[in-house]
Amino acid sequence: MKRLYIKTFGCQMNEYDSMRVARLLAPLGYEMTDDKCGADLIVLNTCSIRQKAEGKVYSMLGRLRPLKQENENLIIAVGGCVAQQEGKKLLGRMRHVSLVFGTKSVSNLPAMIKKIERSGGRYVDTGEAEHRETAFDDAFDHNKGDSKALITIIEGCNNFCAYCIVPHVRGRERSRRAHDILDEARVLVRSGVKEITLLGQNVNSYHDSSNGTTDFPALLRKVAATNGLERLRFVTSHPKDLTDELISCFKELPTLCNHIHLPVQAGSDRVLERMNRKYTRGEYLNKVDKLRKVCHNISISTDIIVGFPGESRDDFNKTMELVREVEYDHSYSFKFSTRAGTKAAGFDDDVSGAEKSVRLSELQALQKEIIFSKNKEFEGTSASVLVEGVSKTNEELLTGRTTCNRIVNFSGDSALVGKIVNVNITKAFMNSLRGEAAVDH
Repeated sequence: MKRLYIKTFGCQMNEYDSMRVARLLAPLGYEMTDDKCGADLIVLNTCSIRQKAEGKVYSMLGRLRPLKQENENLIIAVGGCVAQQEGKKLLGRMRHVSLVFGTKSVSNLPAMIKKIERSGGRYVDTGEAEHRETAFDDAFDHNKGDSKALITIIEGCNNFCAYCIVPHVRGRERSRRAHDILDEARVLVRSGVKEITLLGQNVNSYHDSSNGTTDFPALLRKVAATNGLERLRFVTSHPKDLTDELISCFKELPTLCNHIHLPVQAGSDRVLERMNRKYTRGEYLNKVDKLRKVCHNISISTDIIVGFPGESRDDFNKTMELVREVEYDHSYSFKFSTRAGTKAAGFDDDVSGAEKSVRLSELQALQKEIIFSKNKEFEGTSASVLVEGVSKTNEELLTGRTTCNRIVNFSGDSALVGKIVNVNITKAFMNSLRGEAAVDH
């Protein structure tokens, strides 16, 4: 067997793509390894949504150079959004890289690897239209024994937010056929999967007209009806596409987890308009209110950008006010970074780096207070937890997540891995909860 090492950067969409890469290369004799030093093929699945993420890719490529010098037969491949964006430039900059393949050419990866194995050389394939048509084709081969799984239902994005590179590297939206998604869900559940997460850059805009019309709420209902499925999640949602029908699913579908990721990005209407987000602060807050009316204990997480070009201190204060009002259960907050090719790259009224850092610190300090306060409310309660494995921070503890997406580390028998158990919560921390498995009497 040949050894394959995959390093994934970025979000769950990339995690799904990495699993797909492993499946595609298995027939070529590649077996996954955690040791990059002993690998025959190293694949970096990259993310370019922020400058920092792209920088991490180049940093790791620099660290891989000595491995190529020690083993000239080592194949180093770069895929994902950075590959799609940089193409030949990446190959020219990193002479030890053998292959650059974009988001539109993953299905062609086995042929490219075989070509390199047979005759060497260095190649770039960022994909043309013919590769787009096979993007969903090989998604049915899953590892047995997994309790959680991801299913991509839509690729690309049509929104063109001013700061976002995704439409430029992932292309326009293309929804997968509903019956293929349902078939995959059934395969997963039969293999032991208890929780499925539906993935897309904007899952809310899912639309399949291949056999009747299936929009996202209809798809949710169909997947939720899969016999044996115990938990269902989806990510990521665009607020403008969060309809009343979709909101009602949180009341109607018992398997749909009480958590939604709803990126707000900013709390100022002026900034939201410049970002091209297509909703107002008031519209966003109205949808949050509707969510909490149908599911009072719903957990809401978000993304926030600070220091977007032209953001005044007053604009930023409006974001802080919104965070206090919504009281997010978690947030991913970042300083604005220019991405070439986006509309915001042409804005010349950027906020200084020092001011961005100040604002980010203020925002994150507030969010930490909110998270810890909300976590404290779980002390003395019992939570249903899907046990994922051994805790990364303490090998004597198991770890899993509640339906509201909180991490719980608890004492319990390893035989519980893969099962859903009740855990008595004894202590709250900033990023997790601690507990003990409930004993049945």
